Amino acid sequence: MAAKTIGGKGVVWAPFDLMERFMADVFKGVGVPEEDAKVCAEVLITSDKRGIDSHGVARMKAFYYDLIKAGIQKPVTDFEVVREGPTTAVIDGHNGMGHLISKKAMQMCIDKARKYGMGMAAVRNSTHYGIAGYYVLMAADAGMIGMTGTNARPCVAPTFGVENMFGTNPLTFGLPTDEEFPFVIDCATSLTQRGKIEVYARQGKELPPGWVIDRAGKTRTDSVRVLEDLVKGRAALVPLGGIGEETAGYKGYGYAVLVEILSAALQGGSFLMMLSGVKDGKNVPCHRGHFFLAVDISAFCPMEEFKKTAGEILRQLRASKKMPGQSRIYTAGEKEHLAWLERKDKGVPLNKENQKEVLAMRDELGLKSKYPFPF
Repeated sequence: MAAKTIGGKGVVWAPFDLMERFMADVFKGVGVPEEDAKVCAEVLITSDKRGIDSHGVARMKAFYYDLIKAGIQKPVTDFEVVREGPTTAVIDGHNGMGHLISKKAMQMCIDKARKYGMGMAAVRNSTHYGIAGYYVLMAADAGMIGMTGTNARPCVAPTFGVENMFGTNPLTFGLPTDEEFPFVIDCATSLTQRGKIEVYARQGKELPPGWVIDRAGKTRTDSVRVLEDLVKGRAALVPLGGIGEETAGYKGYGYAVLVEILSAALQGGSFLMMLSGVKDGKNVPCHRGHFFLAVDISAFCPMEEFKKTAGEILRQLRASKKMPGQSRIYTAGEKEHLAWLERKDKGVPLNKENQKEVLAMRDELGLKSKYPFPF
């Protein structure tokens, strides 16, 4: 299938299968083994399928391709289980492919949960693992409750602080229901995240006030400069809840610190400023940490009973009285399902910047004859 142009906005829709194959070939082109490359591409395309444009094809070049070429991330993954019990595991990813490391880790949790009711894994020395929702979807598809979290490069200030100390640190849950889609809550513990600011910058849009602060604690809205200043430490994201305590920013701050601790303390991993990715002025691996949990629902109650109750809770919430001017109440995972229904026959939306990056990777790897994109 060819990519299709949509009217006058400089955006094209590229079929999912085409872009998934392309990304797998790009990963292979920089040394990732074929089967591993397919896993990495699958995680990224799942993000685009769910309408999360900040973590799919748009992340391919800067977050993976460039880092592998620079020798900062290893294309061949050494997945080492350094400690294991019946329901637990500690894993060292040795700076390999975060998607592969994480999929294997969650599968270990699922396998342990099938046998013992629960399984948990802690990972150290990993890399960016894409959307956290991918891994809890694995658990939900297996009839389990899934949880994951990860620390990340510092870009968020603690409440009443202005210095980048910790990452956007998502705390993510997923579980099956009797509806067409599972319940999945996948979001950062910061008010926004770097990927969303990247989307605003590519679109030339100003940020909403209150998302980002400068060293004086004043809000910033200039998206392009903010991306530069986040790296330089002159700007910081704020915790979920917002600036200060008046709108409960301490809640997001507290959950972010919980994720930081579970992503580092259980496995002897790196934390806070150790994850800056810079040492002595040079770019180095970030050594991210993750944790994963799977809980077998059938160890507590019949699966169908759980799914029916979960579904009924969601349906009653959506059917509750709506705010004036609003026609719909959503529950977590619903918008992503609707995005899939809208996109399944259209594909991935690629703006001008995305197209340039795709073409650059294609041409550098000599893939032009295999992928003669019409843009």
